[in-house]
Amino acid sequence: MTFRNLEPWRKTLYTIWIAQFITMMGMSLVVPFLPFYVRDLGISDPDQVAQWSGLVFSGPFFISFFLIPVWGYLGDKYGRKLMVIRALFGLALSQTLIGLAQSVEMLFLFRMIQGAVSGFIAAALALVSASSPREKSGYAIGLLQTATASGNIIGPLLGGLLADQIGYRPLFFIVAAICTAAGILVIRYVVEDPRSHGEQGEEQSLLANVRHAFTSAPIRIALLVIFLSQGAVMMIQPIFALYVEILAPDQELLATLAGAVFSIAGFFMVLSAPWWGKRNDIKSYKKNLTIAIGGAAVAYALQGLVISPYQLLPLRALQGFCMGGILPTLYSYISKRADLVRRGAIMGVASSFHVLANMVGPTAGGQLAAVIGIRQNFFITGAILLATLGLVRGYFVDLKTADERS
Repeated sequence: MTFRNLEPWRKTLYTIWIAQFITMMGMSLVVPFLPFYVRDLGISDPDQVAQWSGLVFSGPFFISFFLIPVWGYLGDKYGRKLMVIRALFGLALSQTLIGLAQSVEMLFLFRMIQGAVSGFIAAALALVSASSPREKSGYAIGLLQTATASGNIIGPLLGGLLADQIGYRPLFFIVAAICTAAGILVIRYVVEDPRSHGEQGEEQSLLANVRHAFTSAPIRIALLVIFLSQGAVMMIQPIFALYVEILAPDQELLATLAGAVFSIAGFFMVLSAPWWGKRNDIKSYKKNLTIAIGGAAVAYALQGLVISPYQLLPLRALQGFCMGGILPTLYSYISKRADLVRRGAIMGVASSFHVLANMVGPTAGGQLAAVIGIRQNFFITGAILLATLGLVRGYFVDLKTADERS
């Protein structure tokens, strides 16, 4: 069967997969190396580099936390494809500005602008979850996760090689071009069913949708699990390259090594996400989350004990395998609990909690690294994940044992 003859939901899924893959590949060209870009902009004190790295990493999320539910609501009303296109071109604009930054303060400002105008992941999730048959939503969201993970494999590797050859600043202009290409791809090939969105009454207003997310106990617990699990994970992201530098201080091609080690987790997320997605369509969500979060907790804690960057490889592999089963499971669960007419907004609220985690986690990680050391952050991340596991075991309401709607 050719691409042209595919079912509409599959055509949308595969097109968004390609767009998300190349976009995430582009974004991960630069994200792991933001600490080094901070140094290029004149910050030399190691503690200040760690602090600014956390702030810069978190920059986009300060504003996007509040705007993503708005974009989700507008997608429900005017079209989710439109929101995907807006987000991609917004990313292209913001990356161009970041490449022009002359100080770390300008970098922080332009990263906040990125958060205000993007929101691509949430928009893509809403479009795919609304387009896919209910019985295939777990598979679709799991497959979409492989786009992010695949991009996160290739991006750091390619970014590290390019950074060692041409420097960090040109990478942002490359990313802008990649995001533009992804936007053109979506315009050309995604056809959205106009019946999946439209005018909404008071019961589907923005505030009503947000209120629904917080008054539904199962969704509320799922949102808290998103925040805790992803916040813990994001404590490590902005300082990981600095940790590799500590483990291999005399490494000549440091960015290449850091990018390679960083990418291992993404590779195993690619392998595991479809497997988790299929399990979510047929198995217990609670059991899947228990396995995934528990395994991630162990992987992160053990990374704090290594003495060589090469010892990180198997632990990053375990981390990636388990992380491939956390967000897709939670998004699939929330999607199945949300009516189609409000699904974009509810998924937007869920993405906002992911964004909140992306905002709090890196900032806290950068501050903690400056105060207690980078290595200790891995132990704290493992402890938070274990606490999140306790929340899942005690309070998570499984679809297999509860009503489909709350």
